[in-house]
Amino acid sequence: MKNLKYLFAAGSLLFAFSCTSDELKEIGSDISTDVEQIDAGKVLFEQNCSTCHNFNQSAIGPNLSGLSRQVDSDWIKSFIKNPQEKIDGGDERAKQLYADYKVYMPAFPTLSEENLNDLLSYLHTYERIPVAEASDLDALEDPIPDTIPSSGMSLELEYFAQVPPSDEKSPLAKITKMECEPVSGRLFVQDQHGIMYEIRDAQPHEFFNLKSYFPDFVSKPGLATGFGSYAFHPEFTKNGLMYTSHTEKPGDKKKDFDYADSIKVTMEWVITEWKTDNPEAEVFSGTNRELMRIDVVTQIHGVQELAFNPNSKPGDEDYGLLYIGIGDGGAAESGFAFLADHQGSKIWSSILRIDPSGTNSKNGKYGIPSSNPFAGKPGKLGEVYAYGFRNPNRVFWDPNGRLLASEIGHHNVEELNLIEPGKFYGWPIREGTFVINPYGNMSALYPLPSDDASLGATYPLIQFDHDEGNAIIAGYFPNSGPFKGKFLFGDVPSGKVFISDLNEEKPKIQELGIRFEGKETNLREVCGNGRVDLKFGQDCTGQVYVLTKADGKIYKIVNQ
Repeated sequence: MKNLKYLFAAGSLLFAFSCTSDELKEIGSDISTDVEQIDAGKVLFEQNCSTCHNFNQSAIGPNLSGLSRQVDSDWIKSFIKNPQEKIDGGDERAKQLYADYKVYMPAFPTLSEENLNDLLSYLHTYERIPVAEASDLDALEDPIPDTIPSSGMSLELEYFAQVPPSDEKSPLAKITKMECEPVSGRLFVQDQHGIMYEIRDAQPHEFFNLKSYFPDFVSKPGLATGFGSYAFHPEFTKNGLMYTSHTEKPGDKKKDFDYADSIKVTMEWVITEWKTDNPEAEVFSGTNRELMRIDVVTQIHGVQELAFNPNSKPGDEDYGLLYIGIGDGGAAESGFAFLADHQGSKIWSSILRIDPSGTNSKNGKYGIPSSNPFAGKPGKLGEVYAYGFRNPNRVFWDPNGRLLASEIGHHNVEELNLIEPGKFYGWPIREGTFVINPYGNMSALYPLPSDDASLGATYPLIQFDHDEGNAIIAGYFPNSGPFKGKFLFGDVPSGKVFISDLNEEKPKIQELGIRFEGKETNLREVCGNGRVDLKFGQDCTGQVYVLTKADGKIYKIVNQ
């Protein structure tokens, strides 16, 4: 892992180069200070850049404060248009960025020269050049020194299907979830731009157009907006009920979960119940009702997972209860850590469990199970099942019936957590098994204090750092072949695939190779893009699939 002691200083050096004070004055002199351009640039930044960048500290990408006073405007614009071309072309500054952040920034080829100039005008309003803070010097140099070894095995992939493009640039199809309706076995995949497909005979057929129902639906820009997730009720073939999450632009609709109006609302996440007229129909028609509406501070870390326990049976306490994974909405890194640090009293940074058929919630549109850990407790939110998550992007069950959740980290650590009711999983004061300061430099990690047990935090089942991958994505358990019962998961941007035996006392992580069309390769080469945007899927037979959003393709694992 990178040396965190000097991360802020290194972040500025990513862009800096030796120059005199006179030369520094010349840099940025071509940038307009027109107020209208600045305002236009702010809008562009919030839409396209704020997911990964801010002006306070490094996050997924570097702190951009002072950038336009250190780097030539033409270089900045060319990097925004095509960062991979700069990196692969050998540009030293671009190569250093990639070396430190280990991920290709998405390209923005559709931004016009006017757009880029507006962006520069906005960037130029931030003058401060980041420097290391004194407290950073006490940070851990290498919190996770171990590297993930190769397993010596490879996933053998076979092309399965192509999802229609929903964008002109990568990712061509924002396919994020591929699962089956558990009774009929029908296989579905959804695109974040608002379409849900049924895969029949290895061909996608449009089943459901979510965006057509909501005039305020928004899926651009952002890495996690739009059609977030879906889940079929365990009795869908009888009652026709399914559930979705999606984002809408802020408006005047009543919110069930909001915060002080002095804090910006960037998106509203909406959970909807749908009742199809005919559960066997190849194209959805039916009605819907809103279950809840949630404000979030930024476009990241929203409601990216809905799930029912596939192991529960009629009569079981968990049967028909909907699990909802919601992150902190970017609150912590935006300066509002209290929205995430709530001890079970707020909805953000939580895994929820609700009864869609009930009515005892505050809005009367769903039920709060009496068995939920905070149900009926003063000062607590009854919907919360577990809390302390930055971004629980997948919620699922292993073959032993244990509830698990993958957690995309901030700047350093990716996690897989074993979920138990009422437990606290650390965010925003822990990242993995380390201390993080949400009120200071969140890029730095510190060792746990001697009295850490008093915090009552539950730590990851497995974790890895950003030397290995930048955003964990889970994950399924093949039911046959050499990987039977093992946990398959990966890294979203790079497309690396990992395996772990979660039944071990201390599960280890190993990397898997990729074999395609008779040769050893990797997913970057397979999809022809430096940023793979990896996802996984599984059908009702247990067959596991690999999804690459970069090109919208689906591959079958043939040696599982």
